[in-house]
Amino acid sequence: MKKYGWSSFTDLILKNSAAEEQDAHVDPGDENPERGNWANKSDYILSMIGYAVGLGNIWRFPYLAYKNGGGAFLIPYFTMLVVVGIPLFFLESALGQFCSQGPINAWKAVPILQGVGIAAVVVTLVVSIYYNVIICYSLYYMFASMQSPLPWSDCFSWADSSCSNISAVFCNESSVLTANFTQGNNTCASSNMSVSVQSPSEQYWDRVALQRSSSLDETGPVVWHLALCLLLSSLLVAAALIRGIKSSGKVVYFTATFPYVVILILLVRGLTLEGAKDGIEFYIGSQSNLTKLTEAEVWKDAATQTFYSLSIGWGGLVTLSSYNNFHNNVFKDTFAVTLTNAGTSVLAGFAIFSILGHMAHVYNIPVENVVKQGFGLAFIAYPDALSKLPISPLWSILFFVMLLTVGLDSQFAGIEVLTTCLVDAFPKYFKSKRAIVTVATCSVLYLLGLPCVTRAGIYWVTLIDQFVATWVLLFLVLLEIIGVAFIYGGNRFIKDIEMMLGKKSFAFWLWWRACWFCISPCIILVILGWSIATFSPPTYGQVQYPGWGLALGWAMVAFVVIWIPFVAVYNLTKARGSPWERLKSLCSPSEEWHPYLDIHRGERYSEEQKKRIVHKPIN
Repeated sequence: MKKYGWSSFTDLILKNSAAEEQDAHVDPGDENPERGNWANKSDYILSMIGYAVGLGNIWRFPYLAYKNGGGAFLIPYFTMLVVVGIPLFFLESALGQFCSQGPINAWKAVPILQGVGIAAVVVTLVVSIYYNVIICYSLYYMFASMQSPLPWSDCFSWADSSCSNISAVFCNESSVLTANFTQGNNTCASSNMSVSVQSPSEQYWDRVALQRSSSLDETGPVVWHLALCLLLSSLLVAAALIRGIKSSGKVVYFTATFPYVVILILLVRGLTLEGAKDGIEFYIGSQSNLTKLTEAEVWKDAATQTFYSLSIGWGGLVTLSSYNNFHNNVFKDTFAVTLTNAGTSVLAGFAIFSILGHMAHVYNIPVENVVKQGFGLAFIAYPDALSKLPISPLWSILFFVMLLTVGLDSQFAGIEVLTTCLVDAFPKYFKSKRAIVTVATCSVLYLLGLPCVTRAGIYWVTLIDQFVATWVLLFLVLLEIIGVAFIYGGNRFIKDIEMMLGKKSFAFWLWWRACWFCISPCIILVILGWSIATFSPPTYGQVQYPGWGLALGWAMVAFVVIWIPFVAVYNLTKARGSPWERLKSLCSPSEEWHPYLDIHRGERYSEEQKKRIVHKPIN
């Protein structure tokens, strides 16, 4: 009898599992059996909504609306949605659907700018680390909410002397801290000494959840409960994506719809609370100030929020749409997703501000004193407000499950970008090992995320957010629209879209031409210039970053951008002919640029391919 060693046994297991996985990915109903397609239209739409609707809809849009004129802010917001958001969303979705490739291979349309696709994938890689940590925070708070009273509802044993559940304090003649239920400031009445007071939720966030150190210089040990939650987050993502879009397309039926259930529940509950009216008025009511529309900062905030909330430039839109059937109506899908995303932002604002208004009423302070954005809203202000409600653990659990599902949806698309690019680049090695690639990617992200769950972790997360997920994306999208509209050719791109959607009239394309050729790139250029000119070193609260931390931030920016000139130079050296011929060939689509399946290429691409081969420069 033949003897099998351990290596032979594991090889046999891997071969069998790979064969089973390959069979599992082949759906007889798929138009593209090699790459696979969405099982149905609903899977795609929900995945796109889940990807576009992110944390920015929950913790940034309401704050921006309050800051920039309340209801008046909706005018620039929806204007920017029409002239920037929808056109760029349509462009990226159509690009991915036409070639059925990820964000790197899609740039075979303009090889000189293929580095833009790689840079987008690098941004997604870095931001996926940051997003995984936010999911980990949400998991921790979800578990912490499963107790009564909520652990941040009062100053328990973990608090220090500056913790107070009262909104105002003063110092007496002996400088002894004394509670004052009527005084409305935090200044000592007699000694004129400022008293630093923190709410229980703020101290819980710093001292218990994060165990935050004093600065980035003081890394400290890994916070074990966050490391475990980060592991659980990685496992959830890996499990949902183990079979690619075939499994994630089913998970989003819950993760993409449940946040709306929670938002509606919190909205109904919030509107029944005393003080809710004040919160709503601060959101879009009496604070509506049409004179704000004359300020350029308001329009810049509207454009930036529209841009980031739709996840343009990350590579996710190209990736998710690449699994569509070739003749899918991506035009209608664009409006369905973008308008749903905008509506979600507005709806979330009502739910947030109704409860913040109640919090202001309980503390007897103005609403603006409890309005925060980002981490301050999600993990300090809103949990504090929920702790004042009857059955507070229930509302808290619902809120953090909502944050969890919103974060997971965006993370699904981020991981899908990474795995799709690997499989598209090396189909021979990875096509039959999709599960292994997914697990490996999630494992690497977990290890890279460990510095973000040390005691200095929040500083790392803020550093990534401020340097990588801001104006760098504006630069990438500016190059993207220049590449498609001006180098590849907007009219040629329109013909590509008509191959998928059918012939359209000149009037139909007039608006899209105006946006792609003029309006959108001009607005992006202005916002990019403004963002760079007004850039200031990031801080976390009052904590400044050390010089080496800022240098590391710029190094991350360089690591993203360097791929653009590097790949351009590399492709130029590989091309044939004179320098001008090389540049010209790289500004034209490569021979591999065409619809993925032969049946969709038609005479147009067959003839163009022959012309490319005939006129190919000879060395």
